[in-house]
Amino acid sequence: MALRDQHLAELHQRARELGVPRYRLLGRDQLVEAIEERGGDGAGGREEAVDAGLDSPRHRPEPSKEEEATDSDQDAPDSDEEAADDAELEEVTGVLDRMPQGYGFLRLSGMHESEGDVYVSASQIRRCELRPGDEVSGPARAPRRGERHRALVRVQAVNGQSPEDERRHFEDLTPAPPTRRLLAPDAEADPVVRAVDLLGPLAFGQRVLVLAQPRSGRTTLLRALGSAIAGTDAHLCVLLADERPEEVPQWQEALPEAEIFAATADEEPREQVREAELAMGHAKRLAESGADVVALIDSLSRLALGYRDPSRVKRMFGAGRELGEEGSGSLTVIATVLESDDDSAEVREAVETTENLLLRLDAGLAAKGIFPPLVPQESRASGEDQLREPEELEKIRRLRAELAEMDPEQAARALADQISETSSNAELLARL
Repeated sequence: MALRDQHLAELHQRARELGVPRYRLLGRDQLVEAIEERGGDGAGGREEAVDAGLDSPRHRPEPSKEEEATDSDQDAPDSDEEAADDAELEEVTGVLDRMPQGYGFLRLSGMHESEGDVYVSASQIRRCELRPGDEVSGPARAPRRGERHRALVRVQAVNGQSPEDERRHFEDLTPAPPTRRLLAPDAEADPVVRAVDLLGPLAFGQRVLVLAQPRSGRTTLLRALGSAIAGTDAHLCVLLADERPEEVPQWQEALPEAEIFAATADEEPREQVREAELAMGHAKRLAESGADVVALIDSLSRLALGYRDPSRVKRMFGAGRELGEEGSGSLTVIATVLESDDDSAEVREAVETTENLLLRLDAGLAAKGIFPPLVPQESRASGEDQLREPEELEKIRRLRAELAEMDPEQAARALADQISETSSNAELLARL
């Protein structure tokens, strides 16, 4: 096919391969001349999927919920020239949800399908090597006649970077031991946060497992941790699985700085799992790009029901890590497991021993008004010597030894009393 007969997207791809400078700013005729000057006038067919009409929404099979919503969408234009006839363009940023057929949508409000989602063509996804969970920004045009979704005109940024920048892959990056604490010992914090940090210092790149009985205060603990983390430079994500719909606004009010991804109880289990995986993919993409991301997950037990396989949540929990390469960030996972039935026991077996910090919440302590209702004797941490100064570590061990000699209720009360009498953990340890 002659150059002048090729799609503009193909000309852009050819120009990029030949190193034509500022090729996106050239008109079609200028672009063809620049390619010919660089000896790139060889025949090049349009991509097979497009040539066969498979990249047109009219020919795509569609997932059940979006079948009617996308059956008349068009491929998005790839440059200002192609969008010149559009009256208005709106800048959008969303998380890419890629369909099995190759095209995708930018989810603009959580991970749910909505009328405001923006269609992304398969050719754009291939050209920019977009992956599920990428945060994509760019101008979107209004739906044309017969279309039901806005369409992305071009990709301007991927996870805050140029789409042409070299990108890392989470799984290829070397995990490193956590060495950076989330909270300073002298920080004033919620009592439950202080208790957690005494039992095991919170650090970027950890996997924190919270074993929680029903009515033991796991929501209170997670929201308190979230509020403390929101005061750092970390990017906070909250993933709620099988949550009651009325509780989602409460989470949004409690943690307005966080991204809340809620798979509510009125959704099918497979949809809850899909949304959870997309949210974790988004967290990984941010960590690849250098961000410190903290993901609060409530709960692994509910996700295991959606998977119908408790062992599959191990991969999600195990994603927590400090990324050792320069310029990379970290992914901290703080996840709950409900201690209520045999299924939860299987989930616990699947993920236990892979954590850096284990915490246990007791419903009996909570019922007696002991706050925080943590069981010090059943909590454990690894790698503390890399996170605490020697003097602090010595005092922490002395405190734990004292608590270990008490029964769980006495120990929880003693810890709560010492926290209430001091303004920070540094002051508490100085009294020992």
